[in-house]
Amino acid sequence: MTTYKLRILCIAICTSLLFVQCVDDDDNGNVIEQISCDDGIQNGDEDGVDCGGTACDPCLSDIDFSGTYVQEDIMGRPGINTVFSGSDDVKNNFNTSIVSDRASFQATFETTLETYHDVYAEALGVDPATLDYETNILGLDAPTFTTVLAQFDALQVAPDGTTTYYDGTNVLTGRNLADDVIDISLTLMFGGTTGTRFDGNNGTPQLTSDGVDSGDRDFTLPFPYLETPNPPIQ
Repeated sequence: MTTYKLRILCIAICTSLLFVQCVDDDDNGNVIEQISCDDGIQNGDEDGVDCGGTACDPCLSDIDFSGTYVQEDIMGRPGINTVFSGSDDVKNNFNTSIVSDRASFQATFETTLETYHDVYAEALGVDPATLDYETNILGLDAPTFTTVLAQFDALQVAPDGTTTYYDGTNVLTGRNLADDVIDISLTLMFGGTTGTRFDGNNGTPQLTSDGVDSGDRDFTLPFPYLETPNPPIQ
């Protein structure tokens, strides 16, 4: 009888040891399930694979695209509306406008362009008339330039054509990732007929560049176009 009892006790203890790793993940008997929205599995309360439920983005099939939508922003040429609108009201109106209505913004854009030149003239202590906007490197005078800015704030899609913000020949046919759109815009605003009117030389202020280049971005790499980080210093 003693031997039998010891065998029963041994079986009970050994069985509990074998299954100790199979209990629930917390001390209250609750199963803890790790839900991930990028594991390629429909788990948790997901409505589909990696979508829906309380943790993941809605599934496309669950999004209602019906109704009326309102245009909120125009950003074909970064900074144009911000720089030339002159006020929040004009900026907001421009953002919600349609192409056929944008000609009405040309006068405001031109006034703002000339005002920038007047401000720099005052800062330099010279007659504002001597620093009026000068026809730019594209041969666009103030009315024509601001008409282009106001009416054509869009990027063209041309799979078989040249896509560039400005490459010295082609103008505003789109943009490449490496195009420095801010410097190009500033050059068209303040560079004059040579592109160097206010470039920081010969006593002039530097108004044709923001001084920011592409840094360490290599646009031949996949997004986000950054080199492999250097290994940590040991």
